[in-house]
Amino acid sequence: MRHARVPAAIWLIAGAVLIAGTGELDTLSIDSRESRVLIHVGKAGAFGFAGHAHEVEAPVRGTVTLDTADIGRSEVTVEFESASLRVTGKGEPARDVPEVQRVMLSDKVLDVARFPKIGFRSRRVSRVAGSDRQLSLSVEGDLTLHGVTRSCVVPLRVTFQEGALSVEGRTTVNQTAFGIQPVVAAGGTVRVKDALEIEFAIRASK
Repeated sequence: MRHARVPAAIWLIAGAVLIAGTGELDTLSIDSRESRVLIHVGKAGAFGFAGHAHEVEAPVRGTVTLDTADIGRSEVTVEFESASLRVTGKGEPARDVPEVQRVMLSDKVLDVARFPKIGFRSRRVSRVAGSDRQLSLSVEGDLTLHGVTRSCVVPLRVTFQEGALSVEGRTTVNQTAFGIQPVVAAGGTVRVKDALEIEFAIRASK
């Protein structure tokens, strides 16, 4: 299966599998009120300067089943509601936002009527570096977007707190890897970049 880079937000809970335990199963959940996932949609083309970049906010939910006796066998499941993605309007005319939102949810991009869910399930979590309080992780799993599943590997920065953890990072995802063709306008002289820039700051707790 081809590898693709994916929204790092989807990997945020994976850091939870490194919380020390007694060998019993624990479940942690994302606190959506304390979490922020942003997708930056850039512009390209011969007259890309004439268009506007877009910022999209993506609410996320998910759980982790921890096997503290064998961290490598722990399981992470994360899900986004496709229709919940929202164009924030930052950096673009307010009058353009409704149309950008409509196109994003339409069959030209996310096609939420056919693909209402964006999902992720981990297969492996590895420690790269760090201390007991802060870690760098590498997480491998399967992301399903627009009806296409790709195997992905993404780095994370995890900070542990009492009964919770915070995850931060940035990464990119290519739309074409999931069968989405970047939107074009003005006869192709202005188009959306294939690579979407993702940033996230996530909190998860028991």
